[in-house]
Amino acid sequence: MGIQGNVVDVKKRIIFYGEVELSGSRICRILNIGKAREGAVYILPGLVDSHVHIESSMLTPAQFAKLVVRRGTVGVVNDPHEIGNVLGLEGVKFMLNNAKTVPFKFYFGAPSCVPATNFETSGDELNISDIEKLLEKDEVVCLSEMMNFPGVIFQDKKVLDKISVAKRFGKPVDGHAPGLNGLDLRSYVAAGISTDHECFSMAEALEKISLGMFVLIREGSAAKNFEALYSLISTHPGKVMLCTDDSHPDEILRIGHIDKLIKRGLAKNLDVFNLLQAAVVNPVLHYNLNIGLLQEGDPADFILVDDLTNFEIRGTYINGNCVFDGKNVLFEASKSPLINRFVCEKLTLDDLKIHPESNRIRVIEAIEGELVTHETIAEALIENGNVVSNIDSDILKIVVVNRYKKEKPAVGFIKNLGLKQGALASCIAHDSHNIIAAGVSDEEILKAINRLIENKGGIVASEKGEFIDLPLPIGGILSDEDGTLVAQKYEQLNRFASQLGSSMKAPFMTLAFMSLLVIPKLKLGDRGLFDVEKFQFTSLFV
Repeated sequence: MGIQGNVVDVKKRIIFYGEVELSGSRICRILNIGKAREGAVYILPGLVDSHVHIESSMLTPAQFAKLVVRRGTVGVVNDPHEIGNVLGLEGVKFMLNNAKTVPFKFYFGAPSCVPATNFETSGDELNISDIEKLLEKDEVVCLSEMMNFPGVIFQDKKVLDKISVAKRFGKPVDGHAPGLNGLDLRSYVAAGISTDHECFSMAEALEKISLGMFVLIREGSAAKNFEALYSLISTHPGKVMLCTDDSHPDEILRIGHIDKLIKRGLAKNLDVFNLLQAAVVNPVLHYNLNIGLLQEGDPADFILVDDLTNFEIRGTYINGNCVFDGKNVLFEASKSPLINRFVCEKLTLDDLKIHPESNRIRVIEAIEGELVTHETIAEALIENGNVVSNIDSDILKIVVVNRYKKEKPAVGFIKNLGLKQGALASCIAHDSHNIIAAGVSDEEILKAINRLIENKGGIVASEKGEFIDLPLPIGGILSDEDGTLVAQKYEQLNRFASQLGSSMKAPFMTLAFMSLLVIPKLKLGDRGLFDVEKFQFTSLFV
């Protein structure tokens, strides 16, 4: 079997008209027939997402694969720490087993921080023995993002033991160190951390590269760093990779996956070979992935595109089999067992009340397109002895509820969510996936939270008793429904959030990161308001 077209040879950095001949699952020969021909399809190595949390798509690995093969992705390095925080080793094994049911190249990291911190409540934990069991597996290619950078810097024994296990297996350690620099960064890198996907400035990225790290340029549904960092693909092509980190299914369908970054790079006149170096070659080599690079003898993993401007995917091949023919995905995803951990009971209005201790409060200031937040001080709006949402100032009450056992909810305030009516609630709340909700009044917040508790997870938007919800029965965070259907429901939720007044492009994704206690500056966990820079709880009142 042979496929003809304009072959993009990344190793030799040339493009020629040729024929890629297949023998079983591998490329046996590539014939150079002559100069590239106008109008012919282009044959390129398949794309790789170097760091992704599949759970953020709200889909099982099998359903996720059906979405991204349409976008030319043939493999991913997935960190399953979201479901690990809910279900521990059982959840991670669910992801590994489900991934084996479809013809897609899933690779995994062993989650390094489950729970992410000791300052929040997760559904389970992964200890050093669990991590060792995972790293023994061939499909587990790294120790996933080491979010506990203070633990690395101050040489916490449990943290260093996890890194040592990865080194013993000869597998790299991924990093997670937003804003870290200077001597602290040097200590972090010296411990053996090889990558970082949290850079949001060029200066930060260059410092990390200078110390030998790979910088993963991220463009997800909430955090978007491509615009700030894309020039690194030209200046440091051997030290960057591309990743999405967290992407929702509607965005994958409408805008794309790794292919969207290739398109944007081509539009900025970036060299196609440098783009493919970042999108394919570097992750394959760094993580030692069994993914072909369009060379003789390689696994036959490649894509067909219409041209190097529009970059529309006309075909995706994995191990020599066509899995997407330009119109249809050529494999199915079967139903999955429904596993979950959800025990909390419905709340009352008294659970959401805040007795004022002063007239000034600390407020989480959300930033469009970023996971980092600011801290701002605002005047408290007090009604009948209760601090409440101030719609006029866009300061809304935000609540985090422990979903794993009965505890008093944590309550704070958030700015820039923009709601004028109703409330939003979600069980997708990184990293422990407790319930997080925000709204214009205690009554609206209560309705949304209690609906979510009825569903035992998922996402809810509500207003005056009207609900739109997306049940996620697997761990409260995943669906095994077709990705197109989940994307449509999620788009409906976002439209409803917009009707309620939110101006954010991804309000639910933004809300999901407001309880992530490892991303500066101010966040709300199930145990209270947390100052990430000081790595300690702080008071709501000033």
